[in-house]
This record gives sequence, structure tokens and C-alpha cells, in this order.
Amino acid sequence: MQYAEPIDRLIKAFTRLPGIGEKTAARLALYILNSKREYVDEFAASLLGVKENVELCSECLAFSEKDPCRICTDSGRDASIVCVVSDYKDMMALEAMGAYKGRYHILHGNMAPLKGIGPGEIRIKELSSRIQAGGIKEVILATGFDSEGDATSMYIARLLKPAGVRLTRIASGVPVGSFVEYMDGATLGRAMDGRKEV
Repeated sequence: MQYAEPIDRLIKAFTRLPGIGEKTAARLALYILNSKREYVDEFAASLLGVKENVELCSECLAFSEKDPCRICTDSGRDASIVCVVSDYKDMMALEAMGAYKGRYHILHGNMAPLKGIGPGEIRIKELSSRIQAGGIKEVILATGFDSEGDATSMYIARLLKPAGVRLTRIASGVPVGSFVEYMDGATLGRAMDGRKEV
């Protein structure tokens, strides 16, 4: 049996979201259909509000209601340290930690040559421009530890090395509260390589 055309259109719209399959999309569409009109209006307004009221910060490329964003205008943060992350949710995870007091640069992706994503498809050029403008002493590379994140970090390190800034990479290894016996070989290898004196 076929859904009514407006329901089918909504299902197709939901399936274009990452991680949403056909069954989940149908469940969401039917939930919307069965919801009160006020909720649906609020939901639609919030979708439009995000598109109309959120822009990219011209400095760090974070999503923000104003430009520059609250982090880039915070005088209590160290503007000489820039943490490079793959996307906005990575920055939010670091912010939730509460310990980092520098600034950010969001790449909006990682290099992935097999998917046709090279340095020109992510925001590396803007990072390079920030470094050339001066005032930055350290760049912390905080991309993921998968092949794409590693490739992106290595590319950025090679690109920025001649600029004379300090380049660091966040540590990886055994997570807090875990047991060595349950770690995979790659994680243990990184932990051994990144060991430090106690």
C-alpha cells in the first residue's frame, strides 16, 4: 500500500537526513502527522529559524547567531592558540569538557580522496590565512584518529610547518576507565607511542 503523496514527500525528506532510513523516516512522518498543530508549527519555525538566523563565524567558521561568534569575541580566551576540529560537534564536545581556553578553527569535514574530498573542499585555506595574518603561536590538531582524520592532520601539519607555529596533535590511546585486555591493537599501539614520563 502506498502512502498519501504529502506523507510520501515528508518521508523522502526525512530519508535525506544522515542516519535516517526508510522505516525511521516513515515513523517520524507519521509522528508529525499525529502531532498537535502547535507542535508542527513550532517544529517548522525552528527549522526555518536555524536557516535564517545562524551563519558561519568569519574567524573560526563555527555556527553562530552573530559574527564573530561568542568564542572569538571572548577576551578571556587565548587567541594565540587555535584548536583545529573536523566539524562543529567536535568543537561542542571540547567546549563541554570546559578545560580548553583557546580558540577554534572548524574544517567542516576531513580529506577523503576516495570520496573526492581534497584540501579544497574543506576549510584549510581559511586556516592558512589565519596563520599568515599572525598572532597564532600554537595549532592543536584535533581531528579524528581514523584514516581521514589522520590524513587531514598530516596534510595540515606539512602545510603549516614552514609558518613556524607550534604544531601539536591531541593524544590518543586507552580511554579512562577501560581495561587494556579489551583494547584493539591500533588503540594500544597509539597508547604505547604516545606514552609520557611519570
